[in-house]
Amino acid sequence: MAAALFRHALAAQDDPLRSLVVESAGISALAGYPAAANSDQALRKVGLSLLDHRSLPLTQEALDRAFAVFCMTESHRAVIEVQFERPPKRLFLMREFVARGDRDIPDPFGLNLAAYEASRDAMVEAIPSLVNYLQAEFDSTAAAPPAG
Repeated sequence: MAAALFRHALAAQDDPLRSLVVESAGISALAGYPAAANSDQALRKVGLSLLDHRSLPLTQEALDRAFAVFCMTESHRAVIEVQFERPPKRLFLMREFVARGDRDIPDPFGLNLAAYEASRDAMVEAIPSLVNYLQAEFDSTAAAPPAG
């Protein structure tokens, strides 16, 4: 859900944000599984779909090519920091830049539709702060003097 929501938000931005590739990967995901039916149903209520989604496990290669990685929970971030040889420099919680509320977004896997909708809503609330963060990062990179 997070990747679909984030892709949708970035599509409304100017470049370079609009051109960013958003990938979804899980620290305990198996490859090739469709999204949970309740994930798709929760997103359909806001005009998005996960019918084409297939799960991917998180890899070092994915971390190495990522500009930033946004985790759902503090425990996910801890796993990445401990289990991967080169954790990314920009490793944040999805709700890290939200001023209020819980910073973790609980995994609704196996729960009812209401739990998926609550997770979706927590993600939606976080996305503007992520867009602002990325814009500031790209602005500061563009303003930096050339190395050398």
